[in-house]
This record gives sequence, structure tokens and C-alpha cells, in this order.
Amino acid sequence: MKTKFTKAFFGVAVAALLLTGERLPAFQKTETLDVDRTASPMRPLMEEYSLDSGNLKRFYNLENSPERRARLKAFYAGWIARLDGIDFNALPEAGKVDYIIFHRGVEHELTVLDQNAKHDAETRPYLPFAPVILSLELNRQQMQPLQPQEAGLKLSQLTRDIEQVQKQLTEQLKPAASLAAGQQRKIDGGRALLELTSLRNTLRTWFTFYNGYDPLFTWWAAADYGKADAALQAYGVFLREKVLGLKPAPTGAAPPAGAVRALVTAQPGDTSDIVGQPVGRDALLVDLAHEMIPYSPEELIAIANREFAWCENEMKRASREMGYGDDWKKALEKVKTLYVEPGKQPQLIRDLALEAQKFVDDYDLVTIPPLARETWRMQMMTPQAQLLNPFFLGGEMIQVSYPTDSMSYERKMTTMRGNNIHFARATVFHELIPGHNLQGYMAKRNRPYREAFGRSPFVTEGWALYWEMLLWDMKFQKTPEDRVGALFWRMHRCARIIFSLSFHLNKMTPVECVSFLVERVGFERENAIGEVRRSFTGDYSPLYQAAYLLGGMQFYALHKELVDSGKMTNRQFHDAILKENYLPIEILRASLLHETLTRDYRSHWKFYGDIAAARN
Repeated sequence: MKTKFTKAFFGVAVAALLLTGERLPAFQKTETLDVDRTASPMRPLMEEYSLDSGNLKRFYNLENSPERRARLKAFYAGWIARLDGIDFNALPEAGKVDYIIFHRGVEHELTVLDQNAKHDAETRPYLPFAPVILSLELNRQQMQPLQPQEAGLKLSQLTRDIEQVQKQLTEQLKPAASLAAGQQRKIDGGRALLELTSLRNTLRTWFTFYNGYDPLFTWWAAADYGKADAALQAYGVFLREKVLGLKPAPTGAAPPAGAVRALVTAQPGDTSDIVGQPVGRDALLVDLAHEMIPYSPEELIAIANREFAWCENEMKRASREMGYGDDWKKALEKVKTLYVEPGKQPQLIRDLALEAQKFVDDYDLVTIPPLARETWRMQMMTPQAQLLNPFFLGGEMIQVSYPTDSMSYERKMTTMRGNNIHFARATVFHELIPGHNLQGYMAKRNRPYREAFGRSPFVTEGWALYWEMLLWDMKFQKTPEDRVGALFWRMHRCARIIFSLSFHLNKMTPVECVSFLVERVGFERENAIGEVRRSFTGDYSPLYQAAYLLGGMQFYALHKELVDSGKMTNRQFHDAILKENYLPIEILRASLLHETLTRDYRSHWKFYGDIAAARN
């Protein structure tokens, strides 16, 4: 009876749509609705690993506890041994791809554990009381019997320990012997502040579990918990203001972590909150090897400088067409004044998104499923969020920066100038279709088990940036103003490689990074501060900002190899990439070219070629 009613209701709904002239929704069968059902002998293992890893990380959720580190290290080592026992040569091609990304993913997790242990050791002098808090919560998680009186004693001692370490550090504080020493103190203090936030939350979780449910616990522990929590909060203020030299946080705010910390402390025009954590050359080389990038940090900076020079030449060409001669910064200044009036930005973004989709359709570049066209969304960013993200964010939802009535006149103008028509035209499709939105949509429907092992900024950001390069070649930019807008972003991505790698090599400070963006790329200063702040909050990997253009270059080189050579059409090429889910681009290339894969496959593809050679 229920089935008949459902069918009848469905029939009435469809009839109503037909009578009103509305188009049928996207659940109709179409040729693009081709969710991947391909089986891989590695898929069950990868899914088992992901599920088990999730269980362990949710249970051992104390990030810096030795118990978590030891348990995960044993888990990863067990999986390495299990994978080493698989007959690699007996796997089909897709299975070999899965094996390679699976094995390297587990190896990388072990590397990350070792890096975190090193950072933990560096912050331990600031947080000698951390083991007490971690042990309290670990005992609760393991359901060890609680001794209320003992808990009260530990809390009382914890307060004294926190106050003692703050007193000792106060006595030790003095001007740093050198700029490098001062920067290192900020780095270590910044890590300690973030960990302190986590410790305070851990203690709160522990106390809340028992408080009120165990009368004796509340009687013994409540007062001393309040004192310990207040001591942690005061110590956080001390680290923030005396060790890091930051301005006071809003009254009553606990120091949150990562990007949220930047949102809380950020103030217009201020760079003092941008501390960052330079990782050094050795750590960059480890990360580059993991991302399968066969160039050194110095070589990547050289590549970025060469691409930057190409951008400047193209800027001069567009500037001459606009009547400004070779003074491209004057042309850029003109483009910044071409913004829509307040309230009109959402309509502009919508129109630009539809224009890009039509261009992709007209040139038959990639398959766009109807539901992907139908379901992308838009949201406006808050003024505070725009201090960290002065431009766009994207995916299934595009988040748009534009002024609100609460902003000062100067901030309103900065935001409109930085999100003008021609800048937006060069990035809306990056965020939506055919960029992040389409990539994410297809990844959920094609080999989704690969995402946990192959997703990286070189793939995600590289895919979206690659479309900027391809559409440039296809003359999507119709006017010199359009080209200036597109080139601004290309220069921006070159600059990201230069300033982010230089920062992590300890060759540029955050303030110098801001100046570089203002003086060399033509950023509005406030937007440059936001860009650098976003880059170094700690929420992004050290290579993230460099990955945009470098990943784009990888896809671009692969396009030359397969499409320009006539081996594939544009649509075949792009659809094939999307149906592989997230893969390191060199592994993707090997798969598309049907290269022989080995168990210990390592990066060797010089996608940029000889960096001393002239750009084609």
C-alpha cells in the first residue's frame, strides 16, 4: 500500500511539473550519471584501513599524548607489514595505482608522527604540566576508577605548577640576542599557545564528564578546577602578550587554535599576529618527496621567478593596449577601479559562473553532470573572515568577499578594489565549474576510497589553477582588462611559491612577505596582510601555497603530452582525470600513459623540464 501511494504521489508531482512548464529535476537518468562501480582488489583494504584509522584517532584523540603516538605508530607499522606481503605484480593496473598511493600514504603518516614528536619536545619547556592533564583524560577514556579526593589534589598541584612555570619564564624573559633567536622564541611560544588551548579544552572535557554526576567529585574538585582553569587562561594571556608580543585578545576569549586564532587576534593593518612556523629545508625536501615533486625548494623558487617574468611581459603587453605603455601597474590600478556597486556582487558572480560554464560547453572541454550545474551555492563572508580570506573560497559553495556596512571606508574600498570585475572573472570558474566544484562532485562518485590517500593541494588547487592556464590559452580573456585580471592572479601564484618557500627556508619574514605582495604584485596592503596571515596560520601544509601553480603546471604539462599530441580530446582527457579521483599527478600520468608501475615507485617526472630553458 505504501509503495502504491509513493508511485501515485510521484506521478502527480511529475504531472504538475509538466503542466506548470517547470523543468524536470536532475534525478532523471542521463548519460553523465555514471557513478563508478569499478572493483579494485585493494579497495576493501583501503576502506578497512580508513575505518580503523578513524576509530583509533577518535578514541586516542589527545593529539600530543605519548599513548596516541605509540598506538598509531604500531597501527601504521602493522599496515606497512601487511602491504609488504601483497604480491604487487599480480595486481591489475588500477590495483597497482591503489597500492602505491596506499603504501606511501601510510609511510607519510609515520613521518608526520615523528615531526609532531619533535615539535612536542620543542614546546615541552613551556608546558611541563601537560602530562598531568593528559593522564587525567586518558584515565577517563580508559574508564579507570576515579578517586575524587586524589583528583582534587592533582588539580590543586596543577594550579601551582602552571603559576610556577609562568613565574620562571617571566624571570627569563629578556630581549633576544638576535633576530633569529627572537623569531625562534615566537615560533616555540606560538606552538605552546596552540597546545595550551588544546590542554585547556581537554581539562574542561574531563571535568564536565564527572561534574554533577559524581557528588563526591564535585565536592572535592570543583573549586580547584576553577582555579586551574583560571591559571591556564592567565598563562595563555602571558604567552600571547609577553612571549609572542601580540595584542590582547577580546575580553573573555580563550585562545583558539589555527585559523580561528588568527580571526580572533587579527586587526586591520596589523601584522603582529602573523607568527608562522618555518619548517626548514630538510622538512621541505621530505614533503616534496611525498608530493612527488622532483625539484628542490631553490629550483621551485627559480621556476616561480621565471614564470613571474613571463607574467610581467604579458602585463606590459596588456598595459600598452590600455594606453599606459609599459607601466603595467597603472593599468592594474585602472582595473581595480572597475568594480560593481554595493549589493551587486552576487549577481556578478552568478553571471561569471554561467559564462564560464557556457565556454566549457561550447568547446566541449569536460562533461558537466546536470546536478553539478544545479546545486552549487553562494555565501557572503563576514568582515572578520575577510581579514583571513580577502578574496574567494570555493567548492560546492563559493564564498564571496565584499564590503558590509560595518566596515570602515578604507576597508570597503580595499575589498571592492581587490574583488573587481576582472579579478573575479579570472577566479570564479576556479572555485566552481570546471574547478573545485566539479572536481569535488566527481570525486564523491568515482573511486571515493582513493581520496584519503591521494588528496593533496597539488591535485585540488592544481586542477583549479590549471583551468586558468588552459582558458588563458583559449582566449577566454576577451579584453586587455580581462588579461590584466588573469595575470594578477598568475603573478599572485608565482609570488606564493616565492614567499612561502622563502619563509620556510628562513629567508623571509611575514612582514617581508607582505611587502613583496604589495610592491611586486600590486596587492592592496590589507589584502596582502590577509593573504600572508592565511598562509601561515598553521592550518595549511608548508607546501600548500606553492601547490597552486606547481600543480597547475603538472596538469598543463600532461595536457600537452596527451591532448596537444592528439592522443586524447580535451573532453576525454578531463573526464579521465576526474574519474580517477584524487591521485598524485605523476601517478595519474603513469596511469593514463599505462606506464609500468613498480612497488617502490618514486618521482622522476620533470614536468617543467630544464628550468634554465626558455618558456615555450
